[in-house]
Amino acid sequence: MFDNLTARLGRAIESLRGKGRITAENLSATLREVRVALLEADVALPVVKAFIESVKAKALGAEVASSLTPGQAFIGILHRELVELMGGPRAGFNLRAQPPIVVLLAGLQGAGKTTTAAKLARWLIEREHKRVLLVSTDVRRPAAMLQLERLAQQVNAQYWSARVEDPPADIARAALEQARRGVFDVLIVDTAGRLHVDEALMAEVQEIDAAIGSAERLFVVDAMAGQDAVNAARAFGAALDLTGLILTKADGDARGGAALSVRHITGKPIVFMGVGEKIEALEPFDPERVASRILGMGDVVSLVEQVHRQVDTQEAERLARKVVKGKAFDMADLKSQLEQLQKMGGVSALLDKLPAAASRKGGLPADQGERELRRQIAIINSMTPRERRNPAIIDGSRRRRIAGGAGVQVQDVNRLLKQFLEMQRVMKSMKGGRLQRLMSAFKGGTPPGFPGR
Repeated sequence: MFDNLTARLGRAIESLRGKGRITAENLSATLREVRVALLEADVALPVVKAFIESVKAKALGAEVASSLTPGQAFIGILHRELVELMGGPRAGFNLRAQPPIVVLLAGLQGAGKTTTAAKLARWLIEREHKRVLLVSTDVRRPAAMLQLERLAQQVNAQYWSARVEDPPADIARAALEQARRGVFDVLIVDTAGRLHVDEALMAEVQEIDAAIGSAERLFVVDAMAGQDAVNAARAFGAALDLTGLILTKADGDARGGAALSVRHITGKPIVFMGVGEKIEALEPFDPERVASRILGMGDVVSLVEQVHRQVDTQEAERLARKVVKGKAFDMADLKSQLEQLQKMGGVSALLDKLPAAASRKGGLPADQGERELRRQIAIINSMTPRERRNPAIIDGSRRRRIAGGAGVQVQDVNRLLKQFLEMQRVMKSMKGGRLQRLMSAFKGGTPPGFPGR
């Protein structure tokens, strides 16, 4: 989402490279580039003005340490101001109220409220170990009720069914009673949306909120909506006492302005960010980490957390033990590793969290990397079990058969086999002590070379 903004800010900071110190003259030129970068990212004009003034005041009075260049010092100032703009330290999600905790989701139609309700339920179940009940009060779009019911099954949450003839406030009230009877920890209420803000929409969501006494009132905002997102956030903020915001579609080609604007406009923190279409693609919003991504510094902490959370440690240990014993790394093992990479969101999700310099060295563009990943898995799926165990037997005729089965060219099969041989060579070189140290990381230890080791 922030790719264009990152590139423009990078060019702005470059203008300070080679300068001995930050002066009013060179700072003015740099801030002009920063202003253009923010406006192109669709950040609201009042937000841009306030941000530029704050950065200017801090930069002109900054003491540049002898170990830093003016460019590095300016990056530090930009980082601190971006964090402040997006809400300061990460805002928590209040789960300490008397259960059932009622979470009301509001927003315009198409922002992704229904999917976000299921994503939030999954996050609460898997990360916070809560019992969650879902309910939809969208009686104008019956498919929304069916959609949420299906999604509830996918995330192992309970769903409260209601008739479309019932008033939305009554549906929400009945679901709250069920949440109390069923000893649920959290009730998530999905409300109806419109294509635009109107009085009927605001009256309905206010009535629902009054009926259930929501502990959390979260505005779901589409990151791709630009200035419309800011206007909608302002309107909902006036109608409801919002406690936070959820930014959806942050993995799309949005310019990032909504993320930098809505917090300033509403005064409410962004608590979650949707980073993909999959049901697990929801992560807590951390202003410090997002600011680091915007400035091309990456988010390695989130990447490490994701690896520990999503990598199958048993599979990793199995592979490690296999290699330690001198057994060959085969195509079945490679397929397992590719599927784990896919599970983590694929190449683009990982590159997004790497520093900009490292991402540029990734070779393939992110979308091309995704296609290559799927192609490699398809090629391995076209092999027989014997071929996967012993790729050395794959001759010319077998390669043509595999290529036909996977719907690829023979050259693609040849390329994968060449890459596999290289990986096999690396695996053989990791026998013994080096791999034992890596295995300790999967058992909860600190990997070699990381702080604390």
